[in-house]
Amino acid sequence: MSTQKINTRNIVLIVMILFAVAMRLVNTQFLFLSNFTPVGAMALFGGAYFNDKRTAFVVPLLALFASDILVNSIYHINPFAISYWMYLCFIIMVFIGSLIKNVNLGSVLVGSLASVAIHWLIMDMPFLYGNQYTHNLSGYALSLSRAVPFELNMLIGDVAYGAILFGGFELAKTKFVGLRSKSELAL
Repeated sequence: MSTQKINTRNIVLIVMILFAVAMRLVNTQFLFLSNFTPVGAMALFGGAYFNDKRTAFVVPLLALFASDILVNSIYHINPFAISYWMYLCFIIMVFIGSLIKNVNLGSVLVGSLASVAIHWLIMDMPFLYGNQYTHNLSGYALSLSRAVPFELNMLIGDVAYGAILFGGFELAKTKFVGLRSKSELAL
């Protein structure tokens, strides 16, 4: 019986992550939604809810990789041109999600803020942009300042999609006992 509950829970989590990644494909069609994506929320969600931490990393990473291939194809870029730095950020975001032990508005907001800060500090290092910025602290500061609108969109996206993912799963757990973790069932 418990294996069935775990499988049902994982299936629901995977479907929710696939829904979120599908929304990433919609967002690419609207320039004003640049960086308003579900990827940060998806990483936090996977990290927080998958009981097996290996699955917590693999499922969101595979979803991101599949969506990267599709997004790159839409923009006629090499489908396999991926940013290893972005995947590093994403791995850290899943880790941050795994630290969320008590899902509530505050913990999801703090996780979202931390994820966006990590993304901002890593993805806007000047050497990632060739010669667009000088490779010193002033170039880094300029890169960080120019990225603020994109990072704000990412934060808004993380909060909005986080509300849908976390709130939706918490609501589903109240209706369907099979979605609860073993520790929640023990209470």
